[in-house]
Amino acid sequence: MRATDIIMKKRGTFVTLEDGTRKLLNGEGQTQTLTKEEIDFMIKGCVDGSIPQYQMSAWLMSIFFNSMTFEETGYLTQAMLYSGDVIDLHKRDNQYPNFKDTIFVDKHSTGGVGDKLSLPLAPIVAACGLKVPMMSGRALGHTGGTLDKLDSVNGYKTRLEEDDFAKLISKTGFAMTGQTDKIAPADKILYSLRDVTGTVESIPLITASILSKKCAEGSDGLVFDVKYGSGAFMKSIPDAEQLANFLVNTAKSMGKKASALITDMNTPLGNKIGNFLEIEETVQCLQNQGPEDVMEVTYALGAEMLVMGKIASTTDEGLLLCKQAVESGKALKLFLQNIDDQGGNSEELMSQLYKRRSPHKIELRAIEDGYIFIDAYKTGLSGITLGVGRNKTTDSVCPDAGIILHAKTGNKVSKGDLIMEIFGKDDDCLQPALESLKSAVSYSKEPLNKNKLIYKKIQ
Repeated sequence: MRATDIIMKKRGTFVTLEDGTRKLLNGEGQTQTLTKEEIDFMIKGCVDGSIPQYQMSAWLMSIFFNSMTFEETGYLTQAMLYSGDVIDLHKRDNQYPNFKDTIFVDKHSTGGVGDKLSLPLAPIVAACGLKVPMMSGRALGHTGGTLDKLDSVNGYKTRLEEDDFAKLISKTGFAMTGQTDKIAPADKILYSLRDVTGTVESIPLITASILSKKCAEGSDGLVFDVKYGSGAFMKSIPDAEQLANFLVNTAKSMGKKASALITDMNTPLGNKIGNFLEIEETVQCLQNQGPEDVMEVTYALGAEMLVMGKIASTTDEGLLLCKQAVESGKALKLFLQNIDDQGGNSEELMSQLYKRRSPHKIELRAIEDGYIFIDAYKTGLSGITLGVGRNKTTDSVCPDAGIILHAKTGNKVSKGDLIMEIFGKDDDCLQPALESLKSAVSYSKEPLNKNKLIYKKIQ
């Protein structure tokens, strides 16, 4: 088996026509569908170095142009998944009796601005009896990262060994960890190549990247929050639907339960954007004082997870259970327990609420009367300037930087009203961020037609 032959097979066969143009043949003998063995060969060679990166780059480009079937994407995901360690929580049934006959379910978001949903969601569904192995990522570009938010809690450990991961899931129903060097190493190589070869937007490659990591954590079921809009990776609803279908169908081809909600990310979620600020808003959510938009999507995702885990028989029942978990205080109790169990101090955290802010501050006020719209993408880019996010993986983030929204999309404001409090990593970043945020806010004389937060379910 040769890498060149596999590249050419996925690329397809071209012929030159009489007018001098070249045409791709897709008939018999020119199939572009790869076998499991061919995909396994490419991924094995990628990891052990026997296939050079220039050939892997050519292969990625052929996938970018000719896509993959759900079956091919499943083979690719499995090859990437088994390129490293895979956690099997079911093998710990004897050690942890409450794992017996358990359906482990996790949630994955395709990323957004102000999207702290994983943080309240995990303790809410755990309070309902679900077991949630949650492997999360860091901020990159304009989107936030769950691990960076958790890192803002003094002492919190976001890198757990497998034994500790399983122990905490057994104890409180959930645990939060990041990807180790041994989890899906093929993904790290391919991601770096995609970044420099212009193949990031390939939906099969996005799908395999996401699922190879999420399946490595030991989940039996996955609920996807696929976002669309200016602040999302998928800008349009059709693109989001295509990605959602790939994620769900590929996960099912691997024997997982899966569903997806397509949700709006044209404007930021919640009232707080930033690492510790979003921890603070998480506590508010668990105190039953969270913003309506955050709670609506959190509860909807939670209901899906509870049905998938057979805790609830319908989503209506799941919604009721999620709300009861918050109203009873049980979800907050589990969240604070997890803070302590993973090295933080819950008492210190609670004492810092509404007090912990960067001293470098500026305000954005309305420049005219009207109904405002706040663009998620431009707001997220401003967050990078402030120190909330990063342009590349080696960049550091500021835990106390961020934005507090005092007005949201659709609100009516008068000239001079406070729209945002802006906190930066230093004084120098404030004015550039302010100018960027001014461009994120637009004004209308007429009330705005707001999009539905949850557009569609894919299953």
